[in-house]
Amino acid sequence: MTPISELELLALINDPETKERGFRILVEGFQKKVYGVIRKMVIIHEDADDLTQITFIKAFKNIHKFQGNSSLFTWLYRIATNESLNFLHQKKKKFFFQIEDHEEVMKNYIDSSPLVDGELIEKKLHKAVLNLPEKQRLVFNLKYFEDLSYEEISKITDTSVGSLKASYHHAAKKIEQELKSE
Repeated sequence: MTPISELELLALINDPETKERGFRILVEGFQKKVYGVIRKMVIIHEDADDLTQITFIKAFKNIHKFQGNSSLFTWLYRIATNESLNFLHQKKKKFFFQIEDHEEVMKNYIDSSPLVDGELIEKKLHKAVLNLPEKQRLVFNLKYFEDLSYEEISKITDTSVGSLKASYHHAAKKIEQELKSE
């Protein structure tokens, strides 16, 4: 299949006769990337899988609101990151009065799950990233793992480039300190 431009894809999605086909192309083109961003935030595969589905359901229901001020990629990432942050916020509320907190659950998942591969240093990096505040973690993940530009991250998070650079710098320093202390 030949690559389809964003304008062609939007034309398919906006036509009632081809909307489902267009949306299927959208999902096929972005599902792995969206899942990857969510997975780095929530760690647990089943949660990331559910949030990826929720992201695409929201996109399907709200595609008529897409104004083209950014790319579809940016728009989807914004939905995915918002869903991830909301999910983590809800988990913190749920675990607030319980002995076990969700961040410990995620750290244990990194150690024990066969779905989390990688060397020891990679697992230590993921655990160090989990210790960051959620928004800082998001910025670090998008910059470090997804290799997005600050301009792209700015559109996704609706945050100034200067703030993002500072946030990334602080996150990198915290991670460096944590890795050195182990």
